[in-house]
Parts: sequence; C-alpha cells; structure tokens
Amino acid sequence: MVSIQTFKTWSLSFPGTSEEPHFEKTSFRVKKKIFATLDEKTMKAVLKLNSIDQEILSSLGKTVVYPVPNKWGLQGWTVFELEKAHPEMVQDALQLAYQCVLKKQK
Repeated sequence: MVSIQTFKTWSLSFPGTSEEPHFEKTSFRVKKKIFATLDEKTMKAVLKLNSIDQEILSSLGKTVVYPVPNKWGLQGWTVFELEKAHPEMVQDALQLAYQCVLKKQK
C-alpha cells in the first residue's frame, strides 16, 4: 500500500515538479506537463508511461495496474490502485512517468 502523503512526497521529489489542481484531482507536473494525477477519494493514481513500460507494469497485476480504459490508456496513461500496489513498483513507475514527460519536453 502507498499512502496519499507518500505518493505526494515521491511525486514532488523530482527536480522542477509542482503540485496543482486538475479538475477534482491533484496533478504533478514538470515543465507544465502532467506526469501523474492522484484521486484521493478512490486511492488511485494515473501515470503517463510509454507503451512498453505500461505493458510490463500492467502484466505484473492487472487488478493493481492497468491502462485507463479509453483512448487515454492507448496514449500510455496507466491506473495504479494505491491500496493494492507494491510501494517499490509505484516509486519506480513515478520515475518512469517523470522521465517520459520530461523527455518529450526536450
């Protein structure tokens, strides 16, 4: 399990990140681009991954990590059930999401 505070701390630990509202959720951004969102009510995070990382992480537990079930999922947006997810996996996925969005900005 990953707590809300832990997820926020990890998300803000990367250089140049900010926390901002995004509709009814919290978003974490680098260079004004979202790499993760957090829904505190449902304990779900959504991270931007490349297609390979999304496939690998989703294969580890489809009830814990899975693509967003629409066109956003096809673009790499991936749901993490924080109450079920292994902390190391979430922390590693946050690093991948941050790098994915940062790389697109260069």
